[in-house]
Amino acid sequence: MRWCRIRHNGKPTFALVHDNEVEVVDGTPFGEHVPQGTHVPISDVEWLPPVIPPTFYCVGLNYRPHIEMHAKMRGVEPVFPSQPDIGYRAVNALVGHQHPIQVPPDASEQIQYEGELVCVVGREAKGLTRDNALDCLLGFTIGNDFSERTWQSSDRTLWRAKNSDTFKPMGPWIETDFDLDAARTRVSVNGVECIDFQTNNMLFGVVDYLVAMSKYMTLVPGDVLWMGTDGHAENLVDGDVVDIEITGIGTLSNRVERL
Repeated sequence: MRWCRIRHNGKPTFALVHDNEVEVVDGTPFGEHVPQGTHVPISDVEWLPPVIPPTFYCVGLNYRPHIEMHAKMRGVEPVFPSQPDIGYRAVNALVGHQHPIQVPPDASEQIQYEGELVCVVGREAKGLTRDNALDCLLGFTIGNDFSERTWQSSDRTLWRAKNSDTFKPMGPWIETDFDLDAARTRVSVNGVECIDFQTNNMLFGVVDYLVAMSKYMTLVPGDVLWMGTDGHAENLVDGDVVDIEITGIGTLSNRVERL
């Protein structure tokens, strides 16, 4: 099943994705819901982020080749995380599939994509175990952890480098039937593939994070957890189109616009 959020009759609403159309739903995927019988062609859909999370979690560095590559570029030894560590992003930065990523005029040329798997919590959970951790998830979607690297290195926090408006495309939908072990993440810019990696080749996997997080905090429906990225991104310029595909989910596509 694929859940999406669209703008219909001027208002955000949840819908189910079928082959060439979406079906508008009364309710949410996190509770009671009834299909309205209203169908919208895919070509006419305005995609919104598939969920606005109560808490927007992210995991940071989580792929060994990514850490090794960037350490080599800096001429230092790689340092790997010793445990699942949690960070946060801001919901104001979220935009949907096919919406522009708007880059502030004072941003540097060092603006880059990061293709990431996103876990979506479907039910309240605390004290999860390795046996039941995945049961709390509704499904998975795709994120682009768009970043301004000059701000990232110069600012005391990531408040604008990763959280400026539109810097967090997410979507296009939530896939509830997903084979993580079979998935690959591919990033293309203007139709040219730049990065291809095994999605589940993580230092700490989805279960590791869910167990660690739920030891200390209660996960609630709609929370999202972005799982990090692999590969090396090049700088983007005005007009570039970034496509992030995760096999078994779909493709998230957004154009870069300099303001």
